[in-house]
Amino acid sequence: VQLQASGGGLVQPGGSLRLSCKASQFTMAHYAIGWFRQAPGKEREFVATISRSGAMLYYADSVKGRFTISRDNDQNTAYLQMNNLTPEDTAAYFCAAAASILTDDRRRIDEGDYEYWGQGTQVTVSS
Repeated sequence: VQLQASGGGLVQPGGSLRLSCKASQFTMAHYAIGWFRQAPGKEREFVATISRSGAMLYYADSVKGRFTISRDNDQNTAYLQMNNLTPEDTAAYFCAAAASILTDDRRRIDEGDYEYWGQGTQVTVSS
């Protein structure tokens, strides 16, 4: 089971980035997906999650209204669209997967809710 996060980079405040989380060696459609981030010197924190069905989307208050999580099961990929970025969004971003039944729309906001993790992709917001 592998998750590959990509799409990070350097962006100016107010800019946008779209992160991708590509799954390999497993079918992402069977999993809930979450995004977390970790800034230097800080603990990893929850950002967003989407249920296996896609019916449940949930966001941290700090990104609500600016970030959008989505998934494309045909592409075995999940996304995190990030708009109106601020320097406080600077962090390494990680995607994670949790095995789930189709009707399970729980909000998975804890690291322990996820079995599989990708490596981080760095997002730096700076002028």
